[in-house]
Amino acid sequence: MSENEKTQISQIEQKLKALKIEKEKLLRDAAAIDGEYLSSYEIRPAGRHVLTIGEELIQDQFAAIVELVKNCYDADSADAIICFRRLPERNWLEIRIEDHGHGMSTDDVIGKWLVPSTANKLKKRQSPSGRIMQGRKGIGRYAASILGDDLQLETVDKEGVKTTLYVKWSEFSNYEYLDQIDIPVQTEHIKQAPGTILTMHSDISENEYWNDETLKLLRFELKRLIPPKADSTFDDNFKIWLCFDNFFEDDTKNIREEITPYPILDLFDYRISGTISPDGKGVLTYENQKIKNGVIESISFDCGFTACGPLTIDVRVYDREGEAIDQLIQRGLKDDSSNQYVTRLQARQLLNSVNGIGVYRNGFRIRPLGDADFDWLKLNEQRVQNPSMKIGNNQVAGYVHVESEEISGLEEKSARDGLKNNYAYKQLVKITCEIINELEQRRYIFRRKLGLSKPGKKIERQLEELYDYSTLKTSVSSSLKKAGLSETVISEVTDIITKEEIKKNETIEDIKKTVAVYQGQATLGKIVNIILHEGRRPLNYFKNQIPNLHFYGNRFEQNKDQGSVAEIIKLTTGITDNASVFVGLFGRLDPLSAKRRETKSEFSLAEALNGVASVFESECIKEKIIIDVQCPEDIKLCGWKQDIYTIFANLFDNSIFWIVEKKCLERKIIITAIKSGKELVIDYIDSGPGINNDLLESGVIFEPQFTTKPNGTGLGLSIAGEAAIRNGLTLTAVQDEKGAHFKVSAE
Repeated sequence: MSENEKTQISQIEQKLKALKIEKEKLLRDAAAIDGEYLSSYEIRPAGRHVLTIGEELIQDQFAAIVELVKNCYDADSADAIICFRRLPERNWLEIRIEDHGHGMSTDDVIGKWLVPSTANKLKKRQSPSGRIMQGRKGIGRYAASILGDDLQLETVDKEGVKTTLYVKWSEFSNYEYLDQIDIPVQTEHIKQAPGTILTMHSDISENEYWNDETLKLLRFELKRLIPPKADSTFDDNFKIWLCFDNFFEDDTKNIREEITPYPILDLFDYRISGTISPDGKGVLTYENQKIKNGVIESISFDCGFTACGPLTIDVRVYDREGEAIDQLIQRGLKDDSSNQYVTRLQARQLLNSVNGIGVYRNGFRIRPLGDADFDWLKLNEQRVQNPSMKIGNNQVAGYVHVESEEISGLEEKSARDGLKNNYAYKQLVKITCEIINELEQRRYIFRRKLGLSKPGKKIERQLEELYDYSTLKTSVSSSLKKAGLSETVISEVTDIITKEEIKKNETIEDIKKTVAVYQGQATLGKIVNIILHEGRRPLNYFKNQIPNLHFYGNRFEQNKDQGSVAEIIKLTTGITDNASVFVGLFGRLDPLSAKRRETKSEFSLAEALNGVASVFESECIKEKIIIDVQCPEDIKLCGWKQDIYTIFANLFDNSIFWIVEKKCLERKIIITAIKSGKELVIDYIDSGPGINNDLLESGVIFEPQFTTKPNGTGLGLSIAGEAAIRNGLTLTAVQDEKGAHFKVSAE
C-alpha cells in the first residue's frame, strides 16, 4: 500500500468516527424531544447479540469445538488441529483451533466472518474442492465466545495476504449497540501457506471446566463426530488432531493424537443394513453371526414415500447376557493396543462406548442423536414394555445417513441440539424403527429356536396344569403301595387329594372367567379410536345444537310463534337421531364390555360375525375397505359370544392397520363360515401384505409381546388365540399369497 493510500484510509477512518459520534448525538437529540419521533429508524442489534449467539444457541463447549472443526472442513483443510495449552506466567488457558484450508481474504473476514447469520454457506453449498458445506446459519464461528474471554483470528489466503483481528468478548456487554464496538483488523503480505488459526484465552484460575473427565467426553464427541464408515459425500482424508502442550503436569500426557472414529465392530450378533430410496423402496441385508456360516438374507422393504429423502442405514445388535458376551469374545474380540482377548467387563465397556444409533449428514454426526443418554428412537421405552422381543439402546451400534436439508427436510436446530420435530423427523424415526423391527422379528425367532427366550404358553393350559393332581395321585399311590399300606388307606389318601383338586379347580374356573373379562376389555381398549371417531359426530351435534334449542325454547316462551316450534321439533328430531347413533355404537360394543362372565350359551354365529364387523364399519368405509361376511344363518355355537367378538375384533384391527399402512390398492376382508356335521371352519382372509412365511412356521405371531407393528403391544393375536381355546376352537394362520389368512376351526 502506498503512502497516499495509507493517508486516504486514515482520513476515511477519521470521518467514519466523526460520523458515528455525530449519529449518536443526533439520535440522542431526537429521543429528547418529547412525543415526537423520526420518520424511520434502523434495527440496531444490542451489543450482547453476538454473545447471545454463543451462549444461547451453542449447547455447550463440546458443541462449540465441534462447530469450529466443521468450519475447518468447510475451508477444504486436510485436518483440524485442536490444541490445549497452559501459560502459567500469564495465568492463561489457551485453546487453539488450526486448519490448513484455503484461508480467508480480508474481504471475506470483513464482509462474511464479521457479519452474524450471513447466508454465504447457505447459498454456496459446496466448497471450492467440492466438499458439501457443513455450515448453514452463519453463527457457528461465534461458538468461540464460550471457549474463552477473547479471540484472535489469523488467516492467510491463497495470495499470501494475512488478516488478523482481535475480539475482547467482555466489550460486547459494555456497549449498548453492536455498531458501537470497534474491532481492530490488520493486514500484511507474508510468505506462508494458507490456513486459519483461532486462538482463545481464559484465566486458568477461573476456568476449571477442562479436566480429565471433560477431555474424555471431548474425545468421545470428536470420535462420534465422523461416521465409522464414510458416505459418498464425505472426504475421508479429513483428519482431526487433539494436542496438549504444557497442559498436564505429567508431561507424558502432553501428546498429539489423531482422533479416529469409533469402529462399527465387525463382530456383532445381528446386523441389518441397506439403502432406502426417497420412494421408500429398498433392499435390506440381514446377518446373524451367532451361527457359523449363517445365510445372509435379503429383505425387500417398502414403506412408501419417505418424506425425509434417501436413507442409508447400518445397525448392529448385541445380546448382552454373560454367555453372549463370552461368545463375542471367542469370535475374536480383542483389545487394539495389546491384541489380547478382552475380559467380559472390558467387552461390556467397549459396547457401552459405541452404543446408540447416530444420524450423520454429509459425513458429520448431528448431536446429540446417537448419544447413550439420548434415546431418540425410544428403544429403551419399547423394551420395558416388551423385553423378550425389543432391543434396548445399549444393545445397538449403528448409524443412519441422511441428505442435506433441501433434500431431506430434516432441519437442524439452531442450538445444535438435534433435529427439529417436523414431519420429516417423525418419518425418519418411524422408518428407522420399522427397519429395526425387521431385525427384532428375526432375532426373536432365532433366540426362541435356541431356547434363549421361552416360548409363550396359553394361559388356559397353564392354569389347567397348575392344579392337575393326576401325576401327584399316581406318585403317592405308588409310594404308599411300596410302603406296604393297605388299599383302603391308599384310597382314602387319594380321595383327600381329589377333593382338594376339585376345590382348586373351582378357583381356576373363577380365574379363567376373570382373565376372559380382562382380555375382552383389552380388546375394547385397542379399538378406542373407533369409539371416539363414531361418537364424535353425535357429540358435536349435541354440543352445537343444544344452545340453539335453548334459544328457540326461550323465544317460543316469549312469543308463542310457530317458527320456534318448527325449529324445536327439527332440533329434537336431530337429537333423537344422534342419540340412536350412541345406542347403536354401545350396543355393538356391549359384548366386549361385559363386567362379569356369563355361563356358556348357544348363539347365532352369523349374528356375532356381523356384529363385530359393524364395529369396524365406519372405519372401513373411511378407508374404502370392503367387508364381506358369508355365514349361513343356521350355524349355532355354544360358548361365549364376547369371545367371538374378541377373536375377530383383533383380526379386523390388524387387517385395517396393515392395509392402510402398506397403501394396498385392493382393500377387502372376507369371512366365510362352513359347517359340515360337527366340523366347523371359519376362514378369515384380507387383501393386506400378508404374513412372512418364517413367522407362520415358527408360530411366534400368537405369542404374547411378539409384534410386527412398530409400536404394537403384541397382545392381539395372543388374546384371540386364548379366546378361541375357551370355546373349544383353534385359531391358526396359513400361508396365502393374497394376504393374511386365519382359520378358526372346531371338530
